[in-house]
Amino acid sequence: MGNMKFWAAAAHIAPVYLDPGASAEKACSVIAEAARNGASLVVFSESFLPGFPVWAALYPPIQSHEHFKRFLKASVYIDGPEIERVRKAASDNGVFVSIGFSERNPASVGGLWNSNVLISDTGQILIHHRKLVATFFEKLVWDPGDGAGLVVANTRIGRIGGLICGENTNPLARYSLMTQGEQVHISSYPPIWPTRVPTESDNYDNRAANRIRASAHCFEAKCFGIIVAGHLDEVARKAIALDDPAIEAIIDASPRATSFFLGPTGAATGDEMTDEGIGYAQIDLDDCVEPKRFHDVVAGYNRFDIFDVTVNRMRRNPIRFLEGRAEDALTSPEAVAMPE
Repeated sequence: MGNMKFWAAAAHIAPVYLDPGASAEKACSVIAEAARNGASLVVFSESFLPGFPVWAALYPPIQSHEHFKRFLKASVYIDGPEIERVRKAASDNGVFVSIGFSERNPASVGGLWNSNVLISDTGQILIHHRKLVATFFEKLVWDPGDGAGLVVANTRIGRIGGLICGENTNPLARYSLMTQGEQVHISSYPPIWPTRVPTESDNYDNRAANRIRASAHCFEAKCFGIIVAGHLDEVARKAIALDDPAIEAIIDASPRATSFFLGPTGAATGDEMTDEGIGYAQIDLDDCVEPKRFHDVVAGYNRFDIFDVTVNRMRRNPIRFLEGRAEDALTSPEAVAMPE
């Protein structure tokens, strides 16, 4: 268990849309500012690098090829210079950093994952998670991930885990983190998530949905929640709408998500951010203990003789190569020893 108390920062910040290098530099600046203000953990939104592909909701697939090409080109590799800059900023400032990014697939010129990394205060990648299932229109952009990132990192400030957006609706994904002693749960979200045109009722209220999901997880896991959504600025609005009044109207009418913090009972704590900026909350891990006495679903408040859960954390790869030449195999000791 880490230090009992620390300050966390929610970066309710707009990236420099479709410019991953500039977005990484902006993230580094935010990390430095949050560190100066005493934060030990800085959290960024879903797909902060290079911004969230809202366009996938607003155009028919046959009209979004150019949007996809631009987004693909602006997406980043896990070992690319953008993630490296963020890692260096974490190390230089001695803080933990969680950041979402659109990850390019080295096996495909058109393959992407919706990914997130948790970086240590020494710049090491502790968790590299790929979203298990892209949600609704996101399936036109991102491919399914795998269970390799369903990990809780044991750090000096506590046990930290996280899920991306709609994954927080998946009880089994959440349970897999609870069983690893999660004390701080990070939920990352987009700035808007349009589901209907403005003239129709009941557009998806992501602010309410995000709070419901986060409160449920914090209450069930008895952990703290850091919920960070992106901020949609005018640069992104213009790049997405391309001066189309109908698209602009949908963007403008879509509810904006906020960034906020929750305690182990699901109650709000710290700042809630609507405008662009950095919010802060103090986290006291000792507050996670008492609620566990009421219902601890990974210990005494469960029936493991009835329920049996298995998680596959193998990293999925499209192919496995066996190195070596065929003629070498024929003369290997194993080949010689084989019976005729």
